[in-house]
Amino acid sequence: MTADATPHPARWLPVDDPHRLRLHGEAHARPSAHIRMPALVLYVAVRHDGVERAAQWQHLRRLPGQQDLPAEALDGQFLRLRLPDGTLKWERHTEFTRYSLVQALPAGTQLHSEPPALQESLIVGRDWIRDIPGQVLVAVELVMLHGDIHSESWLPAARRWFSSRTVAVSRMGRDGHSAAITDFVLRDDGFERMLVVAPEGTTETRAGRISQRLLEMETYRLMALLGLPAAKALQPEIAAAEQQLSALTARFEAREASDQSLLDELVQLAARLERATAGGAFRFDATRAYDTLMVQRLAELRENYLPGQQTLGEFLQRRQAPAVATVAATAERLASLATRVERASGLLRTRVDIATEVQNQQLLAKLAQGQALQLRLQATVEGLSIAAITYYVVSLLLYGAKAAQAAGAPINAEVAAGALLPLVVFGVWRSTRGIQQRLARRGVADADAP
Repeated sequence: MTADATPHPARWLPVDDPHRLRLHGEAHARPSAHIRMPALVLYVAVRHDGVERAAQWQHLRRLPGQQDLPAEALDGQFLRLRLPDGTLKWERHTEFTRYSLVQALPAGTQLHSEPPALQESLIVGRDWIRDIPGQVLVAVELVMLHGDIHSESWLPAARRWFSSRTVAVSRMGRDGHSAAITDFVLRDDGFERMLVVAPEGTTETRAGRISQRLLEMETYRLMALLGLPAAKALQPEIAAAEQQLSALTARFEAREASDQSLLDELVQLAARLERATAGGAFRFDATRAYDTLMVQRLAELRENYLPGQQTLGEFLQRRQAPAVATVAATAERLASLATRVERASGLLRTRVDIATEVQNQQLLAKLAQGQALQLRLQATVEGLSIAAITYYVVSLLLYGAKAAQAAGAPINAEVAAGALLPLVVFGVWRSTRGIQQRLARRGVADADAP
C-alpha cells in the first residue's frame, strides 16, 4: 500500500509509510536455502562493476526452463529459480552478485568414497558458469555429506577431499552436531573446496543455514581484503607526503622561503591527500564493515575445538587480522597526515595574516603622514590664497581711490588703500572660512546618507 492509498475497511491503522513494506520485507529478503543432504553447492560471487541487471537477466534466461523469465523478476535483490534437477539462487548486493547452485551429488558419493569429478555432474554447462557477467571474487565447491563426526575415521576420510596438508576443521553448534573442513586453497579450476559432514537426520533448514554462513563468511572475508591492495598502493604516496610535509615544516620554521610560496605548496599537498582520501575512504570503510560481517558469521557457526586441529576462525584470524590491521593503520595514517597538513596550513595562514596586517598598518601610517602633509600644504595654499585675493582687492580699491582723487575728491589714494587693508584681509579670511565650513558640512551629510 502506498502513502496515498485508501486503507482497507478492516484495517485499524492509518495509511502506511511508503517504505514500510520494503523495510518489513528485509527480514525475509535473504532466506536460507533448504538443502537435502547429501548435496553439492556450487557458489560463485562476482563483482558487478558496470554490469547492468539486464545483462544478468539475459544470462539467467539461458538456464534450463528459464527462457520465459520476466525482467521484472530481477527488480528485487533476491531470486530463487527452480531447475529440473536443482535450484539456483541469485542475489545482487551493493558491490557483488552471488550465484548459488544447489544439486544432488553424483550417485554413490559418500564421505569414505573416492572424491568424484564434481564439475562433470553439474546440471548447468561450463559455458554458463564461465559466461557469468562480472569479475569472479569467490568460487566455492561446497560438498555436504552425511557422516559420524564422533568416530575416529571421519577426519582422515575428509582429508582425502583436499590436496593440501594444512586444513582447518571446526565442529559447529553447541552440541557439535556437524563439522566443516577446508584448506582455503584455489585449485587449478579456480574453485576452492569446503566439506560439511553432518549426521543422518540433519534437517534441510539446518543444512541451508550452515551453507549460507560458510559461504557468506568466505565472501565477506575476501571483500574485506579488497582494501589491502588499495592500502599498499597508497603507502608510498603517504610516505612521500610525510617527507614533503616535514621539509615544508623545517623551511617554515627557518624562514627559508616566502610564506606565500610555502602556503601554495601546502595547498597542493592538501589537494593530493584529499584525492587519496577520496579514492581510499570507501574501500577502507568497506573493509571494516565486511570484516565485522565475517566475524559475525564465524560467531554464528558456534565453533568447537577439535583436538589437534585449528578451527576455521583461528585459521582466518591469524591471516585476516594483519591485513585488516594494515588497512586500518593506513586509513589512520592518512587521516593523521591530513590533520597535520591542515594544522601547518593554519599556522602558516596565521603568519601570513599577521604579516599582511603589519603591512596594512604601515600603509595606513604612510597614508596618515601624507594626509598630514597635504593638510599643511593646504593651509599654506590657503594663506597664499588669502594674500593673493587681498592684494587684488586692495589693488582694485587703490585704482578706485586714485580715480576719485583724479576727479577732485579730497582723498589720498595710498592712505585710503592702506586704511582699508585690515578690513579687506579680515573679509577675505572670513569668506574663505565660510566656504570651507559649508563644504565640510556637505561632506558629512553625504557620508551619512544611505
